[in-house]
Amino acid sequence: MRLDKLLSNMGYGSRKEVKILLKSKAVEVNGVFAKDVSMHVDSTADQIIVFGEKVIYTEFIYLMMNKPPGVISATEDKYDQTVIDLLDPLAQHFKPFPVGRLDKDTEGLLILTNNGHLSHQLLSPKKHVPKLYFAVIEGKVTEDDVKKFKEGVTLEDGYFTKPGELTILLSGEVSEIELTIMEGKFHQVKRMFESVGKKVTYLKRMSMGSLRLDETLELGDYRHLTEEELEALQKKE
Repeated sequence: MRLDKLLSNMGYGSRKEVKILLKSKAVEVNGVFAKDVSMHVDSTADQIIVFGEKVIYTEFIYLMMNKPPGVISATEDKYDQTVIDLLDPLAQHFKPFPVGRLDKDTEGLLILTNNGHLSHQLLSPKKHVPKLYFAVIEGKVTEDDVKKFKEGVTLEDGYFTKPGELTILLSGEVSEIELTIMEGKFHQVKRMFESVGKKVTYLKRMSMGSLRLDETLELGDYRHLTEEELEALQKKE
């Protein structure tokens, strides 16, 4: 790969700006200051240094975010803040997108990547990737609801859901539950509870496939997936 293309892909500016970096002796390749932007480098074998820091080339980016309420799961929007707006400029440079979506008022685990293949694998209904949610429910959740969810429920538009695993954590006028579902229809968790006469007042996604939300992440914070987390996700393919 050409040196200017590699550095541009890694967020060091346009090819014209990379040329300026070379003129200012900010770029070293294998211990020698680079002079030619068109020189070809091996991203895995050559050591490339910019401003004294080693460049580790990567094509894809994989992020875990604790999505806050009030932010939409989209790459851009005219009116609302998006999850992409919460990323630093370097992360934005890789043009990641959310894997699936969380409703505007829903919190929790959101994966962002620029790897379309992985996104497809995680979202494909054929892959049966489980998604675990914690919710606060207005109304008393009962064992009868557990049974109905296990069999599947009919939503207001006539769609019959796949079975969901409902666990009651607290049952009362206000209930707390965990729900695992294998699909991700629009507002699905909320609509499932509406089908049994109850209302979701708080919703948080806790896990998706093998990936569980890092509870040390504050709302709106994010981090790169570890190699172990990424490998576990990719095994689902």
